[in-house]
Amino acid sequence: MLEDLRALVEFAQAGSIAGAADRLFRTPSAITRQVQRLEAALGAELLDRSVKPPRLNSLGSRVLEQARDLLQRTEALKSLTSSDAEPHGLLRIGLSHALAEGSLIEAIQALTEKYPHVRLRLSSELTGELINRLLAGELDVAAVLLPEGKTAPAPLLTNIIASDRMEIVQGAAGNIDGDWKSLGRAPWVLNPPGCFLRAALIDRMERAGFTPMIAAEIHNMHMQLAFVQSGYGVGLLPTRFIARNNSIDPVRVLRPPSFDLHRSVAIVRVGQLGALGKAVELLAHGFRQLFEAADSPKPVTRHRRSVPANRREARSRK
Repeated sequence: MLEDLRALVEFAQAGSIAGAADRLFRTPSAITRQVQRLEAALGAELLDRSVKPPRLNSLGSRVLEQARDLLQRTEALKSLTSSDAEPHGLLRIGLSHALAEGSLIEAIQALTEKYPHVRLRLSSELTGELINRLLAGELDVAAVLLPEGKTAPAPLLTNIIASDRMEIVQGAAGNIDGDWKSLGRAPWVLNPPGCFLRAALIDRMERAGFTPMIAAEIHNMHMQLAFVQSGYGVGLLPTRFIARNNSIDPVRVLRPPSFDLHRSVAIVRVGQLGALGKAVELLAHGFRQLFEAADSPKPVTRHRRSVPANRREARSRK
């Protein structure tokens, strides 16, 4: 019926069957059949054929208004699902609690600046909850943390954008040794149960014969860092996060034997996003750049040692 409605719209625009045929690159007889088929489907005549050339009757004019609106909506639907169209509409983004940092706003702002017709809805939750919401169709894309070497369950698509090394840290004034026995006696500041990093740490300590003493269970990394810096306990934090926040109040890294724990930062999305796929690609690119920048070594400035004035004078006399 859509093509028949299009024939009616072109007939009204051109003012004749022949004109509509020219606009649609069809024969006049084909346009006539389309209009007749539309009339049969609606059960009413749309043209006044008592005049030459035929013209829309009053009912046909009302149908024309609805036809134009329906065709416009159809084109909007096509652009929504087309990967070549300009991204527009609502993009629902999830962020893992451990990734919900202020630095990510740069990538989000870049997205909205390039694609102003995209509306964002952001939410922060645990990775497992975000995966469930993606599978339920409640989110379009999520930035999550996964165990190294793992991907999200099918049919979700996983794009690994970075790998984070986890470090055991204590406050700068702490006196805890970097062995499992000492760490087994220390109070710990960790994520609540359900975090795979916490589970991996506890498993490693138990294999060494020790069980961590949990003093605080906190989702927020900034608060975890504050507790560690205050000397409340030792913590497990990503290297990048420590590097970004270590200048104000330093922490000491502890590396017990055979401890090597990493996590993957991934962009997980549903399979088909149509035009919004471009927006998701830009978001993933922005996130990847942020992690690469955080991973780049800072340049070291070497200062030339100053020479005392009396030594400079002695050199000049030689």
